[in-house]
Amino acid sequence: MKLLVIGGGKFVGRAVVESAIENGHIVTVFNRGKTSGEVPSGVEWIRGDRDRELSLLLGRRWDAVIDTCAYFPRQVETLLRILKGNIGHYLLVSSVSVYADMSEPGLKEDSPLLPGIGGAAEAVTAETYGPFKVMCEQAALENGPSSTLIVRPGIIVGPHDPTGRFSYWVQRISEGGEVLAPGRPDAPLQVIDVRDLGEWMVAMADEKVSGKFNAVGPQVPLTWREMFEAATSVLGNKTRFTWVHDDQLADKKVGDWTQLPLYFPADNLKFRGMFRVDGTAAFARGLKLRPLAETIADNARWLLGPSTGDAKVVGLAREQEKKLLDEWRVRTGERSGT
Repeated sequence: MKLLVIGGGKFVGRAVVESAIENGHIVTVFNRGKTSGEVPSGVEWIRGDRDRELSLLLGRRWDAVIDTCAYFPRQVETLLRILKGNIGHYLLVSSVSVYADMSEPGLKEDSPLLPGIGGAAEAVTAETYGPFKVMCEQAALENGPSSTLIVRPGIIVGPHDPTGRFSYWVQRISEGGEVLAPGRPDAPLQVIDVRDLGEWMVAMADEKVSGKFNAVGPQVPLTWREMFEAATSVLGNKTRFTWVHDDQLADKKVGDWTQLPLYFPADNLKFRGMFRVDGTAAFARGLKLRPLAETIADNARWLLGPSTGDAKVVGLAREQEKKLLDEWRVRTGERSGT
């Protein structure tokens, strides 16, 4: 397969390119080169800005296109106009953020979507990201070839993750000691390794599969306790977890998601379904996920290794974490983590 990857230098795009190479495909990447100033050996690099220089793709033919970095519908429309008649398959990386009601567990591909945004909005924010992705999907289905695939990932993790969300927990647990564990041990969690996502999307493009799929994992429901147990087992250190209740974190104005990455309090009904999205269709179509322990181990090797220039640090500062734990012990009379 001759494959064109829009993006290809960062995280998801990087995983797509690496998988395509491993599977013997002929790969071209189109990006600005801002994330990485080089491409793997044997990969053609067309260097350009998708907002201004897509004309560089005129007259070229590819069997499939995987678009990893479309945030605005005009970007999808322009790309597909330039490539019209010269591609056999188009895969758009979207997001589970397109769904209108994230309070509902078990969201399926045909669940209602958010409304699009009118006017000339151009800023991607927490409020506009989902609606823009909805509009990108609409543009893909209206302008793409008959073989068009929409992939909606959940939380993507693994080596080279630029968000630092999952990496926060890997790094923190690797340090050992007492760790602040937020909320409820049995709260659900969904993560998908970027390499599994990349490999599956390349296979779907090669097979010219069309439709819409939620790409979430793992296949067996995962809880926060199980994630922590897997991390402790892999990282092999003396870690104690102290579960601090939602109300204590709220009282101390500890923000979810950023200060405690991936955490939502149980009473945040708006996102009750965030980590309960239905991935049945993707698993039935061949999505395979490596064990969580392998993802944790590889993430740690990357994060704690000598070359972590693309790593991002997020989450609680250790001093703040210790203060919160001390305050929790005063409140509850607990003496140590468990």
